[in-house]
Amino acid sequence: MGIQLSEQELKEIRSVTEKALQKNNADREKLLPILQEVQHNLGYVPKQAMQQISEALDIPEVEIYGVTTFYNQFRLNPPGKHQIKVCMGTACHMTGGHIIMDSFARRLNIKEGETTPDREFSLERVACVGCCALAPVVVIDEKIEGKVRPTRVDGILLGFEMEKKAQEKQKQEETGESQ
Repeated sequence: MGIQLSEQELKEIRSVTEKALQKNNADREKLLPILQEVQHNLGYVPKQAMQQISEALDIPEVEIYGVTTFYNQFRLNPPGKHQIKVCMGTACHMTGGHIIMDSFARRLNIKEGETTPDREFSLERVACVGCCALAPVVVIDEKIEGKVRPTRVDGILLGFEMEKKAQEKQKQEETGESQ
């Protein structure tokens, strides 16, 4: 399931990538800093940026893809508005972290490392968040949720749905009042 990019987003990707290439003198040996610059400015390294870097540095695109997938610092999908990070440290793994990951993946209909098509949520695995006594742990938008169970996954996501509906209703009321 791919993310559709608008023309404005594609334009931004080209611009950010060009600046990263210029900053690093389009030097093949500076591939990592170029990728890091793109990631820093866009939040991820899109396929279009990899293609542009490939052409500029005369490096096969598959090699650039290999670098971005080798280093876990790089994201290949835009981050969602809400980032869900499921801890897979030893304590979390042993108390069902993998079940929690599967629950989020099923409920959101995405896989680990992906973003929902509406860009509302992205799902990631993290090594350890240092809250082992609360295992299994999920970090959502930097807020720690401890002792998460599959039923709690539904509750967490329902909370976001309710919040979104309330915001939409408030927006409608505000625009209705201004007319």
